Amino acid sequence: MTKSLPAAHSQSPRSESDGTDPAYEQSIVIPNRNITIADTFEKKEHSWFVTTQIPTDLSIQVQDVIFNVHKYPLVSKCGYIGRLELQPSISNFGYDLKLENLPGGAEIFEIILKFCYGLPVDFNSNNIAPLRCASEYLDMSEEYEDGNLIPKTEAFLTLVILSSWKETITVIKSCETLSPWVENLQIVRRCCDSIAWKASRENSTSGDIVNEEGWWFEDVATLRIDHFTRIITTIKAKGTKPEMIGKCIIHYAKKWLPGMDVELEGLRGYGYGKNELQFSVSNGRNEEGGVGHKKQRTIIESLVSILPPEQEAVPCKFFLQILKMAMVYSASPALISELEKRVGMMLEDAKVNDLLIPNYKNEDPGKLVNSTEHNTMHNVDVVQRIVEYFLMQEQQQQQRQQKIGKISVSRLLDNYLAEIARDPNLSITKFQVLAESLPENARTCHDGLYRAIDTYLKSHASLAEHDRRRLCKIMNCEKLSLDACTHAAQNERLPLRTVVQVLFSEQVKMRTAMQGKETAPRTDNSEQEESQSSTSVEIRNLRTELENVKTRMGGLQSDYSELQREYEKLSYRQKIVPGWSSGWRKIKNSFHTKVDGEETGNQQRRSNSTSRRSGWRRRLSLS
Repeated sequence: MTKSLPAAHSQSPRSESDGTDPAYEQSIVIPNRNITIADTFEKKEHSWFVTTQIPTDLSIQVQDVIFNVHKYPLVSKCGYIGRLELQPSISNFGYDLKLENLPGGAEIFEIILKFCYGLPVDFNSNNIAPLRCASEYLDMSEEYEDGNLIPKTEAFLTLVILSSWKETITVIKSCETLSPWVENLQIVRRCCDSIAWKASRENSTSGDIVNEEGWWFEDVATLRIDHFTRIITTIKAKGTKPEMIGKCIIHYAKKWLPGMDVELEGLRGYGYGKNELQFSVSNGRNEEGGVGHKKQRTIIESLVSILPPEQEAVPCKFFLQILKMAMVYSASPALISELEKRVGMMLEDAKVNDLLIPNYKNEDPGKLVNSTEHNTMHNVDVVQRIVEYFLMQEQQQQQRQQKIGKISVSRLLDNYLAEIARDPNLSITKFQVLAESLPENARTCHDGLYRAIDTYLKSHASLAEHDRRRLCKIMNCEKLSLDACTHAAQNERLPLRTVVQVLFSEQVKMRTAMQGKETAPRTDNSEQEESQSSTSVEIRNLRTELENVKTRMGGLQSDYSELQREYEKLSYRQKIVPGWSSGWRKIKNSFHTKVDGEETGNQQRRSNSTSRRSGWRRRLSLS
């Protein structure tokens, strides 16, 4: 039995020895199948040899390994090799065929050779994907032989692999270096569908799956980002809860993004957190010549693209963490803007430490800004934009929700201002713009704003007087509590005009309290009294304190009346002093001397009474 091939082949040993017809070189004699079956493969240095009774007549190079084999076993099963015009070997060190870009490389080709020679082949989850791709590359279909490698690998993949969770995870990991073959053969799609179907089931019946919430997070988090996004997209399409998807995305981000959990707790904690985060970023940027930096950016962009739109899916803290990472790894401005909008939609759930975003250069990620103008520790502009997005969102909500949201955000913003106020490089303009970003009715109490302003004045002792007045105009003295007014009245850092306004507002409040009336600003603008009026017990306590204030004020009025009567008596005595018998000049001199002495005494008495009143007033304020 013979088969003719149009291609030229290497000369057989017989034609060289006995000088047979040259036409013999254009055909090959197919020996008996039992004879062509190889015993085993032997490796010598970088070459593989088939141990059999018939000498090999074909050399195939895959990567840097040369396989010395027979033509017929490969031609009979591999359509790709059968269609090639094989050229004879030029030298003993040459080869007839070179297979470039073979999926799986030399290791997979060795398994294919064993299959072609009839040797036992072990299919498993690690080699099934590259074997399926390589068999497609070599065109090993049933057209050439029944039970060829393509149908065998396809059956093993469908019936064995996809029915097991662990085996499917292993197969999809082996597909990371097999593009685009795994995409064209839909191996990745089928594996992702299988994983998504198993993960979306509430009650698992498979033996290799644990019936716990989030049992699939760790396995899925070990996959490459493109495979992970495909799985999450498929899971979302199957109706999985947004909260579950959000938890899985958070788990993946913490595993693949270094520095996600670094928190910058104010000015004192900023240095440690900054150094740790910058060290993680520097490692990523130096990894594989900058490849690590691009990889982290790709992960961030992919994770943001698959985040569920529901607000309850992912907490605000995670959005701020991923926003920090996006700025560190130079993500696109559109992505950063999208994250800022998402944070603005749920700003009332944020915390101060989460808003402390490091100020990094855009052109050199991972390096802190060194210029004098922008050398602030925290990125205030990002927070300013987040607040603007929050206000835009609040305008679309109902009036009640709007009030509650603005009250909570006003507290958050005041605490944030108190944190950044300690930055010596923070300009007064940025501080003022951020403080005035909320509308006037957003703050029911200005105690937090006063604390932030006082912290800024304390950290910027060299601030000019006009800048101090400009900063204090942000604060409404009528919305300060009694304790804040007491502190502000004794605060030497405040401008004199502000101190006068504080004292005047406190006097108005005390006078109104004495009249037994409660003004609207006091009721609506005091955060402290809103909380106290919630219970009747605290209301009774306030009434008791008010009665005490009235009693003390009455005592002050009686003291004042007594002092006024004493002063009138002294003035009357000065008018009736006798002395007409001493002469005009003597009367005049003695009169001036006595009046001066008595006026000095009166001044001393008035100063003492004034000091007593101020001391009583200070004690009253403290009480």
